[in-house]
Amino acid sequence: MKVVLLGGGIGCSRLARPLAHRLGTNLTLVINTGDDHWRYGLRICPDLDTNVYALAGLQDRERGWGVADDTFRAMDRLRLLGATPWFSLGDLDLAMHLRRTAALREGTTLTALTAEVTGALGIGATVLPMTDSEVETRVTTPSGERSFEEYLVRDGAVEPVERVDYRGIESAAATPQVLEAIDGSDLVVIGPSNPVSSIGPILALDGVRAGIRRKPCIVVTSVVSGVGPVDEGERRRARSRAAQMRSVGLDHDSFSVARLHRDLADTFVLDVSDRDQASAIESLGPRVFPAVTILDNDRVADELAASVLDIGEGLIRMGTNCEWSCA
Repeated sequence: MKVVLLGGGIGCSRLARPLAHRLGTNLTLVINTGDDHWRYGLRICPDLDTNVYALAGLQDRERGWGVADDTFRAMDRLRLLGATPWFSLGDLDLAMHLRRTAALREGTTLTALTAEVTGALGIGATVLPMTDSEVETRVTTPSGERSFEEYLVRDGAVEPVERVDYRGIESAAATPQVLEAIDGSDLVVIGPSNPVSSIGPILALDGVRAGIRRKPCIVVTSVVSGVGPVDEGERRRARSRAAQMRSVGLDHDSFSVARLHRDLADTFVLDVSDRDQASAIESLGPRVFPAVTILDNDRVADELAASVLDIGEGLIRMGTNCEWSCA
């Protein structure tokens, strides 16, 4: 079974690892690049790197981002020199950004560079940026407009969000590799990533949504209402996600995630703590599958990956969506 997983950073990476273990080269990741930005003269791709490090076994899994056992001496030296490095890069992590920036300036595409890097790290799955164009997610709050990373990391996602824009999306295009991967897949999985700032930019690219409609699709919820976040990183991401969802007129719950993807989802994976939303979600069209979706250990993540693949095999056999089963 050839599977395409769409997603952003930490949440997607936690599902990508066990899926890659089970699928190997039959897994393709299509990763959001709306969080990408220039910092310290380097091109930073947070979501791409989080997934690449996870698949390579290098990820700092306690933080969810960066390289395990990294040091931050370069950031300390920047502070000594009078800079304010609010976006922290580890010393080993810097090698990725140096390699990428040099390659891009020499004319290599982000897609080609990512393939080189994943090959060098021995990753079997294919990792694709959603586009080779620069797209930047911008967040407007009562105090002004800023990049998504400035809102989330520098400012702590404390202000309400009035608007989210994908700057450059109109002139950007999904790469041929992305569209070919979706077209050649047996199953599309929309991973547990922020539906506005992580999944939204991918689906906004011409051809992506139409391609997914021709395939069986599973959406894994990115919101769990019944269990609160356990650390400051999760609380910050939850605040950001909730504020962005409110900016587009949605509540911060799984039902609202299902509403956003109602034209794509054949099955919606709902956290077991939110079973009370199952009937409302099914009224939108998709079947609901309750599961543990807080992937805080390998066993739970592997169980969810196994369930997703079992559901996918069932969808393919049943042909529940006439648009793709009758094509």
